Amino acid sequence: MSEFKDRLVLVTGASSGIGAAVAKAFAAAGASVAIHYNSGKANAEKVAAEIEAAGGRALLVEGDLAEAGAARNVVTRAATGLGGLDILFNNAGAMIRRAPFAELDPELYQQALDLNVRSVIEASQAAIPLMEARGGGAIINVGSVAGSDGGGSGSGHYGCAKAYIHNLTRHMGRDLAARNIRVNAIAPGAIATPFHAATPAERMVAMEKTIPLGRLGTPEDLVGPVLFLASDASAYVTGQILHVNGGMYLP
Repeated sequence: MSEFKDRLVLVTGASSGIGAAVAKAFAAAGASVAIHYNSGKANAEKVAAEIEAAGGRALLVEGDLAEAGAARNVVTRAATGLGGLDILFNNAGAMIRRAPFAELDPELYQQALDLNVRSVIEASQAAIPLMEARGGGAIINVGSVAGSDGGGSGSGHYGCAKAYIHNLTRHMGRDLAARNIRVNAIAPGAIATPFHAATPAERMVAMEKTIPLGRLGTPEDLVGPVLFLASDASAYVTGQILHVNGGMYLP
């Protein structure tokens, strides 16, 4: 992965979990990385410190991507600080909270779409001219197994938002190909990250039992797939959803 030397990368939601692991991996492979965070400033600073201690280059960018216009602003500030943009990893997202379908209210529905969908659209649109200025680029979105199987108990709104991301990725892959921008997505399964901090322990155990590989995933399990989709090794791959779930869901 030495080809990432001198590449300019923005990772949203990079203060912990998958985002932090991917940001550090890009930096270790030679990229300059903008680390976006919202409420996790201290953790984001730790990620940046690790990168810099290893001789890499890191830039911190704060922003609440649930707010209209914030994602565009984050991309602009990241590109200004880095000197351009080659790769965008749209990782930021959240379930917000669980709610049975009968109790799904307009506020929760809108919050789920604002953070998980609108931010991806805004960030990607802002990235297009920046990538074109450098001859092209790669966008990797984060979907979810929930976007394919409807989601578990109380997560239907999240699953539907991620299904939007899956289909949006397919459309973006086609639409941006002529601009030399490839767009793909990863769809994680049950990954042991702060995302599941509020998930009951018994539910995590039940999910683990459905995984053929016999364990929950780790943030590091997503690093290889993301770097592959960002690299020239996947130069003929666009509009695809790469499921990374230990076999718990087979599309």
